[in-house]
Amino acid sequence: MLMRTDPFRELDRFTQQVLGTAARPAVMPMDAWRDGDAFVVEFDLPGIDQDSLDLDIERNVVTVHAERPAIDPNREMLATERPRGVFSRQLVLGENLDTDRIEAAYHQGVLRLQIPVAEKAKPRKVTIDRGDGHKALSDGPATPELIDA
Repeated sequence: MLMRTDPFRELDRFTQQVLGTAARPAVMPMDAWRDGDAFVVEFDLPGIDQDSLDLDIERNVVTVHAERPAIDPNREMLATERPRGVFSRQLVLGENLDTDRIEAAYHQGVLRLQIPVAEKAKPRKVTIDRGDGHKALSDGPATPELIDA
């Protein structure tokens, strides 16, 4: 049995019980980085059943919901430090990401999203005409010139 006492932990626990802050959505820690032509986001969700995970995408907002069930009220608990209940997190994605092709996987308590960069946002080469700026004479119809006003 653990018998270490931390007065601040006891104060936090007391505050949660009195003010009811344990009922609000818990924090879902994440890491995010770019890997080539995709962004990768990982959420730590240890002990979460995959069936309780819900991933919604609306426009450029990704919402992750998860739930860790409440403790059996008939169980006599000696310590209850792990958050229970609903976990929720929203990410607002940039317009340059392709939300139609998001891939998600859950493995060993980590939810991983892979979000590709949209084709229109990828860097591309533009061919530059290296002519002398004059049009060659042809028998075909004339093409209108671009005039910078």
